[in-house]
Amino acid sequence: MNRLFVVNKPIFRTSNGYMGYVKRKYHTKKVGFSGTLDPFATGSLIVATGQYTKLFQYLDKTPKSYRATLWLGANSPSLDIEKITSIQETPTLTLDTIETVLASLEGELTYYPPKFCAKKIGGKRAYELARSGEAVPLKQITSTIHHIKLLHYTHPFIHFEATVSEGTYIRSLGALIADRLGVDATLSSLHRIHEGAFSFEEERAIDPFQHLAIPNNTYTGDISYLELGKKLSVTYFTIQEDGVYLVETPNFYAVVEILAGQVSYRLNRLEKFHA
Repeated sequence: MNRLFVVNKPIFRTSNGYMGYVKRKYHTKKVGFSGTLDPFATGSLIVATGQYTKLFQYLDKTPKSYRATLWLGANSPSLDIEKITSIQETPTLTLDTIETVLASLEGELTYYPPKFCAKKIGGKRAYELARSGEAVPLKQITSTIHHIKLLHYTHPFIHFEATVSEGTYIRSLGALIADRLGVDATLSSLHRIHEGAFSFEEERAIDPFQHLAIPNNTYTGDISYLELGKKLSVTYFTIQEDGVYLVETPNFYAVVEILAGQVSYRLNRLEKFHA
């Protein structure tokens, strides 16, 4: 079964661990997901079964939106509530102060990812090194904060919403907010609203071919060559420039790459969507 849909991941479940539930519910062994959510985070998680698991890298999943709560006075090396080490009283802030700090973070940001993240360092996940007390030599990354706004402030909790580029760490964004406010703080809740056009709608089946971040191309030669995975000539394509393209036949889809006048298959014989 080929299916693409969005689940609403519950709190304190790993994204990978939650796939056990998905496998049982949809009676399938081949399940994958895109865009890992931290265990304490909830919300939209894109899931696919069957051949559609191969399409994650081509999906248009940006921008992403999150709702989060920043707990002022709480300190945690993981930047979330899983490893709270201390809680201190902090002075009440004005709404103007909070809104000014949030607005100052819009645009491009360069920062370090959290030490407790899934990035690989020398073959190990960063969080594995951090939990064992080893050094975590992470490199700075750059993200775009398209929009961030204050939803509500009830001391010591700041509730905000942010729309960001793919790969943004909201825990790090929370730490940057705390730094600019001059207080210790950590995220106490995090909910992903959507990834691009993907949001939770009761696990409704989605046509992945309507949400790819690659352009369509047309093959004008013998369709059987394409469907059977035979060698293709670039002269039979409407667009002949270098790039990765989606190509449609009456029965299937293929993803091909054109490079220096040569055509190669990325994926082939992907069945058409059936709701």
